Amino acid sequence: MNANRSKTRSKSSPKTAPKTARSGSGRGPVAAARGHRSRMPWVVAAVVVVAVGVLFAIYRSATPSTASTSGAGSTSATGGASDRYAVGTPGVGAVAPDFALPDATAPARTGGQPATVRLSDYRGKTVLLYFHEGLGCQPCWNQIRDLQKAPSMLTSLGVDQLLTITSGPVDLVGQQMRDDRLTVPALVDTDLAVSKQYQANQYGMMGTDRDGHSFILVGPDGRIQWRADYGGSPNYTMYVAPDQLAADLRAGRKAS
Repeated sequence: MNANRSKTRSKSSPKTAPKTARSGSGRGPVAAARGHRSRMPWVVAAVVVVAVGVLFAIYRSATPSTASTSGAGSTSATGGASDRYAVGTPGVGAVAPDFALPDATAPARTGGQPATVRLSDYRGKTVLLYFHEGLGCQPCWNQIRDLQKAPSMLTSLGVDQLLTITSGPVDLVGQQMRDDRLTVPALVDTDLAVSKQYQANQYGMMGTDRDGHSFILVGPDGRIQWRADYGGSPNYTMYVAPDQLAADLRAGRKAS
């Protein structure tokens, strides 16, 4: 009988529920999860900061300064290079390569062939060469317009003649000049042969297939007095205010 009572008690006695394990901090799983979530924004922010720092370091190491290495043959300070432009080769003191190019604005010769302009035709005078991207670059044509409107400024700089040079078909360049009412000589270097001699196609946003935005001042003796290649990385400048251009030219002459 006692044995039966003992069995009855053992069957009716309640089972003890297992205790939930706790973490070493004494918090339950819900509290631990909340703490983990509260730390997540700080972790993400730290990762973002580190990633930005790494990317900036890579950019700085891969991107040279405009004044020092933008474009082939550029120099750091020779010839008055600044943070606005590079100085390519041929540079200051070098003999400017002679050339003969068709002028899209001059009256055609007998037979309809465009007139040809040679740099050597201006020996004894100071000539400002302006290599530009041309068709499709309206700021380039605006540059010509504003220089054409400032003959007194060019004269004050000692410039006797402005020659603009770009690639493209002669007829289309001539049409653009007429549309914009531009009358200065527009020399057309269709195959970039002259541009490559002056490395003017090394300073543009279109790779080496087009010119950038380069000014080269050739003195009466045929030697380069000043050079500024504005169109290179990272700014890819396609327009320079005439006053800024004049200031750069004067400063560059002093530096050289």
